[in-house]
Amino acid sequence: MAFFRYVFSLVLLLISLAGFSQDAILFGRITDEQNKPVVEAAVAVIGGKGTTTDENGFYELTLKPGTLDITVSHLNYDRKTLTLKLTAGEKKELNFRLNASQRVISEVEITSERYEGTSTISIDPEIAKIIATPGDPFMALVKAAALGLASNNELSSGYSVRGGNFDENLIYVNDVEIYRPFLARSGQQEGLSFVNSDMVENVAFSSGGYEARYGDKMSSVLDVTYKRPTRFRASVSGGLLGGTLHVEDATLKKRLRYVTGLRFRSNNYILRALDTKGEYKPFFVDWQGYVEYSIRENLEISALGMYSLNSYNFVPQNRQTSFGTVNQAYSLRVFFEGREVTRFRTGLGALTLNYKPIDGMSLKLIGSFTDTRESERFDVLGQYFLGELDNNLGSETFGQTVNETGVGSYLNHARNYLDGRIINIQHKGTHTLNDMVTFRWGAGYNKELIDDRIREWNAVDSTGYFLPYFGPQDTASNALPYFLKSTINLNNDRFTAYYENAFTFRTADSTRILLNVGVRAQYFSFNNEFFASPRLSLGIIPNWKRKAVFRVAGGLYYQQLFYREYRNLFGQVNTDIKAQRSVHAIVGFDYVFKIWKRPFKFTTEAYYKYMDRLIPYEVDNIRLRYYAENNAKGFAAGIDFKINGEFVKGVESWASLSIMGTQEDILNDFFYQKYDINGNKVLPGSNAVAVDSSIVFPGYIPRPMDQRVNFAIFFQDNIPKLPDFKVNVTLVLGTGMPYGPPSYDRFRDTLRMPFYRRVDIGFSYQLLRAERKIKKKTFLNYFRSAWIGVDVFNLLGINNTVSYLWIRDTGSRVYSVPTYLTPRLINARFVIDF
Repeated sequence: MAFFRYVFSLVLLLISLAGFSQDAILFGRITDEQNKPVVEAAVAVIGGKGTTTDENGFYELTLKPGTLDITVSHLNYDRKTLTLKLTAGEKKELNFRLNASQRVISEVEITSERYEGTSTISIDPEIAKIIATPGDPFMALVKAAALGLASNNELSSGYSVRGGNFDENLIYVNDVEIYRPFLARSGQQEGLSFVNSDMVENVAFSSGGYEARYGDKMSSVLDVTYKRPTRFRASVSGGLLGGTLHVEDATLKKRLRYVTGLRFRSNNYILRALDTKGEYKPFFVDWQGYVEYSIRENLEISALGMYSLNSYNFVPQNRQTSFGTVNQAYSLRVFFEGREVTRFRTGLGALTLNYKPIDGMSLKLIGSFTDTRESERFDVLGQYFLGELDNNLGSETFGQTVNETGVGSYLNHARNYLDGRIINIQHKGTHTLNDMVTFRWGAGYNKELIDDRIREWNAVDSTGYFLPYFGPQDTASNALPYFLKSTINLNNDRFTAYYENAFTFRTADSTRILLNVGVRAQYFSFNNEFFASPRLSLGIIPNWKRKAVFRVAGGLYYQQLFYREYRNLFGQVNTDIKAQRSVHAIVGFDYVFKIWKRPFKFTTEAYYKYMDRLIPYEVDNIRLRYYAENNAKGFAAGIDFKINGEFVKGVESWASLSIMGTQEDILNDFFYQKYDINGNKVLPGSNAVAVDSSIVFPGYIPRPMDQRVNFAIFFQDNIPKLPDFKVNVTLVLGTGMPYGPPSYDRFRDTLRMPFYRRVDIGFSYQLLRAERKIKKKTFLNYFRSAWIGVDVFNLLGINNTVSYLWIRDTGSRVYSVPTYLTPRLINARFVIDF
C-alpha cells in the first residue's frame, strides 16, 4: 500500500505544480538566402526544449523566463546560435536567415554522435521501407544492422544476441516493455512483430553492457520511440504479402499530435512454396495509435494503444523432403489428415503523464496494461514413407525412390490455452545540469496474472506398435512418448527500481570523458527473490582530427524470471528457482573517417560473459522449452566488427562480422556409454548387444544458440543515369546452430545444422518525389512520393534448415529429416507517401 500512496502523491504533485509557472513565448520564421521558408529546421534551447518549423518556416516555443542559448540547425544549412533574455509573460519574435551549408552531413555522421560513449547504436528506421525480406521489415532491419545479432529464421521476429536466446532481449516502445507470444512454435505462426515501422522516429539498440535504466535481461535492449509529428503525413503500401496504412498530424497549434497505423499481412503466398503442402489460411492484422497532448508547455499527457490478431489455420495434405548426401540420399513422403488452428490476440494500453517543472528535468508517470489470449489446437495424423533415392546419374530412375526403408505414422494432439495479463505502473525521472551531469531514477510495480491450460501428447507408430522418442531412459514401452497435462494459475508481484548518473568531463586537451554508473534492483514475489544489478560504462573521446571513441562497459545482469523459465518440460512450476545471472565485460572502439571524400564509421566490440544459475533449455524451430532448474553455468566470448558508410554516394550501406562461442556445463550430469563385445560403442537405435559400459561426464557443451560465425551485408546502389532506380541487397552467412534428438538429455545436442546462407535483393523505382513540382493541379499534387518495387527472396535458392523431424525405419534406425525454410520467391509492392 505504501507504493500506491507514493504514486498517488506523485500524481497530485505533478498536477498541482503545473499551475505555478508563468512562461515566455518565442516565435518567428526561418528562411534561406532567397527568403524562402526552411521546412523542419530545428529551433531549440541548448540542453532544453525544442521544436521544428512548419511548411511555411514558422515556429513557436513556450519557455521559462531567463537567459537562454538558442540554436537553429538544419542538415542543409549552417548552424546559428545566439543568447537572449526572456522575462515572465514576454512574447518575443526572433527570425533567422540561414546560409546554405558547403558541407554534406550524412546519416553516418549523425548516428555516430547520437549515443557516443555508450554501447548503444542508432538505427535509421527509414531503411525498413525498402529492405527486401519475406518477414517483418522492421525486425529484418534490426537483424541486419545490430552488432552480434544472429537469426536463422527469416519468418520469425525472434533473434539471438551474443549466444542468448529469444527471451533474453528487452523491447521497449515509448518506455513500455513489450512481450513476445508464449505459445508460438514456428515463424509461420508468429505473424507481425509489435513495432510498426511507419510510426517509428528513433531506434536504439544495445548488444550488452547497457545502462541501469533498462530492465533485467541478459542479452540486449531494443528501445523504440514513436513519432511526434509536426505536420500532416500519411502513407499507404501494399504487395503480395499484405499492406499498411498510416496517418500522422499535429493540430491545435501543435498541442495535439497523433500517429496511427494499420497493418495487414498474409503469408499464404510464401507458405504455399514450403515442402509441406496444404490449405494455408494465415491472417495477421494489427492496429496501433499514439496520441500526445500538451496541457501546458511543461505538462504533457500521451497514450499508446494496440490491438493485434494473429490467426493461423492450416490443413496439411502432404510433404516430400529429400535429404542426405550425394552418396546416401533419402526421400521422406508424408500424407496428412487433420488440421491446426492457432490464435494470438494481444491488446495493450498505456498512459503517460510527463511533467517538466524546470529546464532539464522530466518527471514521468506511466501506467500500462497488456492482455494476451493465446490458443493452439491441432490434431494431425501423418503417415510417412522413408526410402532411398537412386543416386546413379546414368540410371533411368535417377532421383526416384528405389528402396522403401521405413513406413510408419505419428499423431500430434494439443489443446493449449494461455491467458496473460500484466499491469504496470512506474515513475521515471531525469534531471540534466549544464549538459555535464544527468541523473536518472525510476521505480515500478508489475502485477502478472497467468492462466495456462495444457493438454498435449504425441505418438509414433512404426510397423504396428507405438515407439517412443528418446525418453529419460531410452526404453521402449507402449506408453505415449510425450504426454503433458496441467493447469497453472499464477498471481505474481514484481517491484523494480533504478538510479544512474551520467557525467561528462573535459581534460586540458579537450578530450571528453563520459561516465555512466548506476544500479537497479528487483523483488519478485513468486520465489521471494531480491537482487541488485550494478552497471558501469566509460567512453573516452580524444581530441583528434578524426573522431574516435574508446568504450568500456560492464556490470551484473540478471534474467528476470518469467513464466516459461520456471515451467518445466512436464508442465510443472518450480518455485525453488532463481533468476539467471551474467557478468558482462565489454571493450569497444569507434572510428569515423573518410574514403572517396565520403564518411565511414568502423566499430568493433570484444566481450566476455560469465553466466551462472543458468536454466538449460531446448529449441524446436522458435519454441523454447526450459528445464526450470538452475543447474548449469556457462560463458560467452567473442568479437564483433562493423563498417558502415556511403559506399555509394548518398546512400548508406554496411557489413558486419561476428565471431563468438558460448558453452554451458550442466552440473552433475552424466551418462553410461555402452559397448558391444568388440569394444565398439552401442549407439541409440542400434541392434547391437551391450556387454560393458562406462560412466561419462559431458562437461562443457555448446549452448543452443552457439552460432560461431555470422557475416552480414546490407548494400544499396543507384543505377547510373537513373537515380530513381535503386537496388538493395541483404546477404547473411551464418554457421550452423547445435541440435540433437528429442530427448531430456542436453548433452546429446551437439550435432550441427548446415550453414544458414541467404541473399535477398530488392529493386525499386521512384515514380514521384516531393522535389518535383507538378504544375497542373491533379490528384498527384497530394502525393509526396511514390515508388514501386520488385523483391527476389532467397535469390540463390538455398534450402536453409530451421528444425528436424525425427523418425525411425523398420530396423529402428533413427533419421533426422530437415525442415526447410522459404525457397526462391518474387514479391511486388508499392509505397505512396502523402
